[in-house]
Amino acid sequence: MSAIPDVRLSPIAGTWYPGEPEALRQQIEARLQSAILPDLPGDVVALVAPHAGYRYSGHTAAHAFRAVLGNSYDMVAVVSPFHRYPPASMLTSAHAAYETPLGRVPVDRAALNALDLALQERNMPALQPLARDQEHSLEIQLPFLQCVLADEFQLLPVMLATHEAAALHHLGDALAQVIGERRALLVASTDLSHFYPLSVARSLDTHILERMALLQPQAVLEADRSGAGQACGAMAVAAVLWAALDLGATQAIQLHYSTSADGGAGEDSVVGYGALAILKPGASQAASQ
Repeated sequence: MSAIPDVRLSPIAGTWYPGEPEALRQQIEARLQSAILPDLPGDVVALVAPHAGYRYSGHTAAHAFRAVLGNSYDMVAVVSPFHRYPPASMLTSAHAAYETPLGRVPVDRAALNALDLALQERNMPALQPLARDQEHSLEIQLPFLQCVLADEFQLLPVMLATHEAAALHHLGDALAQVIGERRALLVASTDLSHFYPLSVARSLDTHILERMALLQPQAVLEADRSGAGQACGAMAVAAVLWAALDLGATQAIQLHYSTSADGGAGEDSVVGYGALAILKPGASQAASQ
């Protein structure tokens, strides 16, 4: 058996996003410059961002990450779905770092250990470490984070294959416990409806985005389960919403919506993409209330 390498090399650079550092940075910066945001009355606790190839979802993703442009965080917890057959319901990386064309992002092993302990306190199993994974939905958030954040950060990677509300609620509570007073950001990675005609996709996506914007994790899961809405990362969104609520979030603002048709795909079978910022009152707002 071969040893696990310290660094997870990217399996998607050069396909899902540019593989050359300068081309990647230029593409991300151009998308950030074109993203226009509404006023954000508070501090960003979490983001919801899509995870398709940048050609299709990059403009919407840029709206999410522009909300934290220039910020500094000690740690970023990226919570994503796991699209392949899972060896466990909740997973993490067995590697010490992720590598993208823009450099390496170290995994926050201390935070992972603390998260496992917090889960065990809730009678939940620890996250299953996975080596050499091919999961795109977590990695694809990293180049945006590397471009927008002012300083280097450590990564808390979580990949999910469960839709069980109780387990996701426990995970959200555990994430909030680990974050505590740390300067940290949560990112939920999800696309929306898949392969419906454009008019149907917009209806499904509106339904589930409204539940996200109302900070209703249980309703997000129910919309996805019932088919009233659809999000391949509904479980990631729910866990992040529960964590954000524990951390004082009071508002979510939809920043952008698009479909793959906006990226040049046909309108007969599209994928939906949404970006949201989840906020807690800032110091000035809290003082005036």
